Amino acid sequence: MFFYSEKRNIKRKILNSICPICDEKVENLGRHIKEIHGQDKFEELVITAKQEGISDPLIGKIFGISFNQLEKIITEEYGINISNLKGKKEIKSWEPKGFRLESTSVWSFKKRGNWATHDSRYRGNWSPYIPRNIILRYSKPGDLVLDYFVGGGTTAIEAKLLGRRCIAKDINPVAIELTKRNLKFNIPEHLREGRKIYEPEVYVGDARDLSEINEKVDLICTHPPYSGIIKYSSKVEGDLSALPYEEFFDAMKKIASESYRVLKPGGKLAMLIGDSRKNRCVLPIGFETIKIFLEQGFVLKELIIKRQHNCKTTGFWYKRSIKYNFFLLAHEYLPVFEKPSKEPQEMIYKIKEVKKLYQPELFLEKFKKIEDENLETTTVWLFNKEDMEENIRKNLIFRYSPYEHKLLEIKFPGKEKSFNEISHATLLYVHQSEKILDLDSLFSFFKSIKKNIIKEIFKGKEKHIVFRLRDFREKGKFVPSALLLWDNLRYTNLQLREIIIVVEGDAISGEVSEGLEIVHEYLLIYKTNGGQNAGKNTKKC
Repeated sequence: MFFYSEKRNIKRKILNSICPICDEKVENLGRHIKEIHGQDKFEELVITAKQEGISDPLIGKIFGISFNQLEKIITEEYGINISNLKGKKEIKSWEPKGFRLESTSVWSFKKRGNWATHDSRYRGNWSPYIPRNIILRYSKPGDLVLDYFVGGGTTAIEAKLLGRRCIAKDINPVAIELTKRNLKFNIPEHLREGRKIYEPEVYVGDARDLSEINEKVDLICTHPPYSGIIKYSSKVEGDLSALPYEEFFDAMKKIASESYRVLKPGGKLAMLIGDSRKNRCVLPIGFETIKIFLEQGFVLKELIIKRQHNCKTTGFWYKRSIKYNFFLLAHEYLPVFEKPSKEPQEMIYKIKEVKKLYQPELFLEKFKKIEDENLETTTVWLFNKEDMEENIRKNLIFRYSPYEHKLLEIKFPGKEKSFNEISHATLLYVHQSEKILDLDSLFSFFKSIKKNIIKEIFKGKEKHIVFRLRDFREKGKFVPSALLLWDNLRYTNLQLREIIIVVEGDAISGEVSEGLEIVHEYLLIYKTNGGQNAGKNTKKC
C-alpha cells in the first residue's frame, strides 16, 4: 500500500484537486493520476481518501468513479466489503434503549442500532434489531443459534448478549476475522441477570455444507447475499454474492436441504432476503427463495416486510423514477419458517379443484390529469386509511395510464358480468376481496383470473394489470397470497414489473402476541404486449 507520512496534508490536497504525488494542480484529479501515475497509484489514493473520512459521493466526484467501482476497489484491497476503514469502535451502550418486540408484519428501523460492538462497517449487514427480535421470539437461553452467513458478526454478537449458544460461519475468511474481533468483549455483570454467557463458535465454512454440525439446531437466523446486488469478497470461491441468477438459486436449494437436516423438529429459520432489478423489471429473488424453502418441507409461520430507510426519494432519484417509470426497492422479506414436528402429508399450498368460482364486477373510474407532484417512488407505500384508496389509484394511473387517466377496476367476488371491456383497457386493477381469507376462495380467485382475464388481456393494446392481495392465516397456518399468485402466473406471458408493499401509515404498531399482526398488502404489477405480439414473450425482463 502506498504510504503517506502527512495524512492531513494528503486529504487537503485531494480535496483541492492537487496531485499528492507530484503536487500539480489539475482540473481532473482522477484522470491525471491514472494517465501519469498509473492504475495502482490511482486505487491507492482512492483507499487513502476513504481512510481519511472523505465521503463516498465526494470520492466518486473527485476520482470520477461510481459507487460500485469504489466498492470493488475496497473489496479487492481488504478482501471484504466494508464501508468504514477505521478500527474497532468504542462501546457506549450494551443494549438498545427502550427496546420492545415487534408486533406487526412490517418492521421499520430508522436507526440501525449501534449498541455493544455493532456498527455498519460491513456493507449490507442487517440491523441488530432483526436478530434480537428473532432470537428473543423464537428461542430461549441456552438454545443453539446458527448463522451460516455471519458476515461481520451481527447475529453472533446478539446471541452472546442474550445468552444463546451460537455457531457462526462464513465462506469469507476475512469476514470471520472481523466477526472474531467484534466478539472480543466481556458483558458487564449487571447485565448477565444470572444467565450463562456462551462464546460463539466461529469458523470459515460454506452454507451449502453443514456436515460438521453434529448437534441439532434450535434456530437458524441469517442474512444471505442477494444475487448480483453487493459483492462481499474479491477472490473467495463459492461466494454466493458473485453467482449468476440461476446458479444462486441452485445454491439456495442446497442450503435449504442442509438447513432442514440440521434443524430440530419444531425449530425455526428466519432469513432476510430482498429482490433485484433488471431492465426496469423486478427480479423476485425473495419469492423464488421462499418457494425453495417451502418445497424443501418447511412451513411458513410469518412473512415479515422489512422496510429500508436508505432509499432517496427526492432530487436525482425522484426524477429518474418518474422519467424511466420504475420504483426504488425499499423492502426486503423476512420469512420465518418452521420444520414441522411431523412430516406434512401434502403441501398446504397445493392447488386443488374447487366447486365455487367467483366472478368479478367491473368498475370504470376516470381521473382528471394527475400532476407529477408527491408521487410514490419507492416500493413501500404508506398512506392514511381515509385516503389510501385514492392515493393507490392516483399513483397507478399516473404511472401506467398517463394518457387515458383511467383504470378498469375488477373486484372479486362480485356479480357475474361481461369481460369485453378488458381487451380495450390499458390499466386493470384487480382486487382480492376481504372475503377471500381461506384457501378455497383464494384458489377460486386464481382460477377465475386465468379463465376470464388472462385469455382476454392479450387482446388489443399493450397494458398493465395490477393485482392487490393480502396474506392471511387459515386455521393457524400462514397463507402467502401474493407469492402464490406470482407462482401461478410465472409461466404465463406476463412480465412482472413491480412488487409494491402498501401499509396504512398508523398500522406499524400493535400489541405483542404469539403471531404477528398482518398489516401489509401487495400490489403485483404485470405488463403485457398487445396487438400482433399478443401472447408472445417478445421482451423479457
